[in-house]
Amino acid sequence: MNRKRIWTKFFLFILSIFVIAGCSNSESKETDDGKKVIKVALSDEVNPPFLYTDDQNKPIGYDMDYLAEIEKKLPEYKFEYTFGEEESNLIGVDTGKFDFAINWFFKNPEREQKFLYPEHEYGYSLTVLVTKSDRNDIKSLDDMVDKKLAPMAPSGGLRAILNGYNEKNSDNPIEIESMENPSAADNLKRVAEGKADAVFLNKTTFDALQKELKLDLKIGGIVSKEPVYIVYNKKHKELAEKIDKATAELIEDGTLPKLAEKWFGVDFFKDLDYIKKEGFQYEK
Repeated sequence: MNRKRIWTKFFLFILSIFVIAGCSNSESKETDDGKKVIKVALSDEVNPPFLYTDDQNKPIGYDMDYLAEIEKKLPEYKFEYTFGEEESNLIGVDTGKFDFAINWFFKNPEREQKFLYPEHEYGYSLTVLVTKSDRNDIKSLDDMVDKKLAPMAPSGGLRAILNGYNEKNSDNPIEIESMENPSAADNLKRVAEGKADAVFLNKTTFDALQKELKLDLKIGGIVSKEPVYIVYNKKHKELAEKIDKATAELIEDGTLPKLAEKWFGVDFFKDLDYIKKEGFQYEK
């Protein structure tokens, strides 16, 4: 190798160090008052009352109130929000484009390998079975054995719940039809038309769609309350620990239970029996 090529390689190596350093510095912005800017990914597939937008297209909901309380407890940070498609947001967190993403994420083994999860959940998502209004024979997953369930995605939090059920009940599993990116609205129509006995989904998803579709459906039963989490880039352990500590304090001092009552009409930090009895009137 001649001397010119050696010096060229050396120059390119030094240049790459400066480029990497420059990118690193550009990722850590500060506000004029010295707060560190934290880049937060929000899902553009809104899910009221966790997250949706008002008339001015401003994000509102339980998630936004929760994050506002976190900023109060951690004044060294300033959250900067960006809307994006959920999978793109997760890729952005993985690559460092975003520091964390929030969208009522469940835990599952695949995501735990890629992302940093905190110890404490910031809320819960209620999973439900939706049936035709005149049916009273489907209230739990046990009732779905030998019945037709609307198609589900092959992965994700809801599928993980059903997979776990089938592992525990291998003698009488629920038959699950897989479909890439199934439409929740189409699945609800399948049930209303009698093409499926029930659809398994999050209660907030059903509530939002039912307001528009107005189908002859009801919630047959609440299946579970699933903890939901922020997901962090694995390099942000300190950030995750600070927010996790603040989250635990907000649960303990009653702030998050009050926000749950404000947005969901029930304190979902209490047990499922309480929620079924005192909270959502899901038989109507």
